[in-house]
Amino acid sequence: MDAIRTREAGPEGLGAGSDLAADAFGAQSLRLDEAYAWCGKLARSHYENFTIASWLMPAAMRKHMHAIYAYARIADDFADEEHDLKKLDDWERQLDLAYAGAPRHPVFVALADTARKYDIPRGPFADLLTAFRSDVDFKGFETMDELLGGYCAYSANPVGRLVLYLFGYRDAERQRASDLVCSGLQLANFWQDVAIDLEKGRIYFPRADLARFGVTPSDLQSGAVTAQFTALMDHEIGVARAMLREGGLTLAGSVDRRLRRDILMFAGGGLAILRLIEQAGCDVFRNRPKLSKLDYFKLGWNALRGRLET
Repeated sequence: MDAIRTREAGPEGLGAGSDLAADAFGAQSLRLDEAYAWCGKLARSHYENFTIASWLMPAAMRKHMHAIYAYARIADDFADEEHDLKKLDDWERQLDLAYAGAPRHPVFVALADTARKYDIPRGPFADLLTAFRSDVDFKGFETMDELLGGYCAYSANPVGRLVLYLFGYRDAERQRASDLVCSGLQLANFWQDVAIDLEKGRIYFPRADLARFGVTPSDLQSGAVTAQFTALMDHEIGVARAMLREGGLTLAGSVDRRLRRDILMFAGGGLAILRLIEQAGCDVFRNRPKLSKLDYFKLGWNALRGRLET
């Protein structure tokens, strides 16, 4: 989920944080196909690492993925770019209207249709807003358990569960495996984006881990790749890698072929990011590890072959 990282103009030149009122978009008279097209254009304008609708997703499913992505993308921008809790509250009211059968914004016109068609509960959408609010009032995390249970459980895991709903999977065991993939990918993105998050005043390393390896916030701000920092990164990479491997292999082996390819793509992408960080000597301060077109080709090829390169 944490592919939601960059901000660009939305469809028809509208920024993601544009006026929420229906009249600003003409959504009151918006046809369903137009609403999905609006979401699709927004999704295609934001591509980094993996968008929520990868190129392997079945064509009939993409518009529903775009609706989910647009919902999360705009809310994330309210938090990450505008730091506006009021807009997040307004966004949740729009969510309530959608579930009440009276959507006004184009995102929610599409999202209401998706939720109704696949019987998706409101909870995962609301959980995402909880995470975005915590980004506005960022306090950091004491332990890895707190990071995973108090943040990733709201910011990353709902995305995987929403995808499972689209494919008709609602059981706890697949959700647990999906949570491992999504949280592992979120951690990989955090360790990839240490420098970017520092600029935003955010340190996602658990404070207990910083103390364990003798790394201070000042050390991070200095950008020095010390032995202590490398040891910290090796530890955090190991945690993320174990989650991606277990979750990816378990989930890929328990779903149909259409979804299996996407799971292998997502989990494999997270593992590839971790390898790039290691190959860079854990120096995430000067050069942000980023997948190349060749990397994406390899991920897609492995996914088509049913392989997870661990």
